[in-house]
Amino acid sequence: MENSAKQLAGPGVRVSRNPAHMLETVIREWGGQSDLWVFAYASLIWRPEFEHAEERFATIHGYHRALKMWSRLNRGTPDCPGLVFGLLHGGSCKGMVFRIPQAQVAGALPALWEREMPNGVYDPKWLRCQTVEGDVRALAFTLSKRSPSHTGVLSEDVYRQIFSDSCGRYGTTREYAQLTYDKLRTLGIHDQALGKLLALVKAL
Repeated sequence: MENSAKQLAGPGVRVSRNPAHMLETVIREWGGQSDLWVFAYASLIWRPEFEHAEERFATIHGYHRALKMWSRLNRGTPDCPGLVFGLLHGGSCKGMVFRIPQAQVAGALPALWEREMPNGVYDPKWLRCQTVEGDVRALAFTLSKRSPSHTGVLSEDVYRQIFSDSCGRYGTTREYAQLTYDKLRTLGIHDQALGKLLALVKAL
């Protein structure tokens, strides 16, 4: 297929940023004097993999959820790259925030980092999250549009190809997108952009 996912994704990306140093920065910014909140907008909602004492519905402004991050391991391969969600600048996003008690952060945060930041691709940021119980400052994994892992604009044909073919160590891109959409729906969150993309599956 012309303009295939592999052609668009290019060669495997070597990221120079050091994830360990980025973790040290986040820990320093957190300060260690309070519980730590994490904002979840995709797989962290349905598979957080860390103990937490509280969860809340949350909305952030200034960023939106988008299936526009190349995945060459978890949901694809270097030869057949898949996609995962990124939190991109602009718009707004509904999701969840999880509160990790202060005493458990030392164990939970490094494990979360290993999952989300093995290559230092995301830009961790502290974002203000609005909840009905009050605003909280939460750690969120954002993606810069300047990142080599950002896909840019993809055609419907490329999305169809990825949904049809891409599979990594955790399964297919199609399954990942559907699980996220289904969980969001059960929470009363309607992601119209994601629903439109999944409608393409019906054409496969």
